[in-house]
Amino acid sequence: MINFMNKNYTIVAATLYAGSLIFSACGGKDQSKQAGMQAPAAVPVEVSTVQEEQVTGSDTYPGTVVPLNEVELRAEVNGYITKIFVKDGQTVSKGQKLYEIDRSRYEAAYNQARAQVQVAKANLEKAKKDAERYNRLAEQDAVAKQRVDYAQTDLLTAQANVTAAEASLSSVQTDLRRSVIIAPASGKIGISQAKQGSLVTAGSTLINTISSANPIGVDISIDEKDISRFTSLQRKAAADSLFTIQLPDRSKITGSGRIVAVDRAVDSQTGTLKVRISFPNSSDRLTPGMNCTVSVLNTQTGKQLTIPYKAISEQLGEFTVFVVGDSNKVNREMYH
Repeated sequence: MINFMNKNYTIVAATLYAGSLIFSACGGKDQSKQAGMQAPAAVPVEVSTVQEEQVTGSDTYPGTVVPLNEVELRAEVNGYITKIFVKDGQTVSKGQKLYEIDRSRYEAAYNQARAQVQVAKANLEKAKKDAERYNRLAEQDAVAKQRVDYAQTDLLTAQANVTAAEASLSSVQTDLRRSVIIAPASGKIGISQAKQGSLVTAGSTLINTISSANPIGVDISIDEKDISRFTSLQRKAAADSLFTIQLPDRSKITGSGRIVAVDRAVDSQTGTLKVRISFPNSSDRLTPGMNCTVSVLNTQTGKQLTIPYKAISEQLGEFTVFVVGDSNKVNREMYH
């Protein structure tokens, strides 16, 4: 069935063409002359009255499955990977231990820095006591003023040494903590790019990637003339009937999809705009990078006048239907 403008039509089915062809093809030369002298015989046709029916119209777009949240795992310190705590493709939780980089030198640096803090604090306590003693002696005029000044300077120096030692301890403590790589987010981890024993470099070596699996996103590109329509759809709540996904194996997924993002600018080369739709993916049927087809309900959904396909002919994008009008006359009407 196909829907047209809201008019009450009585249509003629496509069997009219077949009858006309049979009539013109039969008979020889004499019969042709006789046919020209006589009126053509009536051709029986099937007539249908169109009615309003519930129509579900949709537009289809090629889509690509993308994670809504994806994090790259890169080393933050230099060293060799000594332990791997997860398997490739495993689902991980935020805060879970994933990899360990050789910690021996970072533990040694930490222990040394902690000892320096203790030494600096001990020197500070000594400087405080010396300053207090010289201040009491100065009150009794039992020591030179210059010696009191020296004691006060030693106290300030000891306080600065403690601050510097604590800062150094914090730095090496951070390196020690970063030698264990933990999951920054929950999701599925990919295939490891670095194996046990591999040398990794801070800030450059990509070890693995974690991507969220549920919910997951699907990106489609829409024509610029449809921007206002999709912007309006973005304000609507998730609905089971609004979006349908067809996978490469031709199976379909209908879930509570909703538009989570409309890109900021139209591609000047293609005149299209990217739209991201979020779908539940508890069954893991959608995998990042997968190609699919997304069907989106269009504005024609609802009750429409429908015409049987057999009553319609199409040529170069123009649709033709024969309509029975007044006095049972048949008129040909064309639509685009």
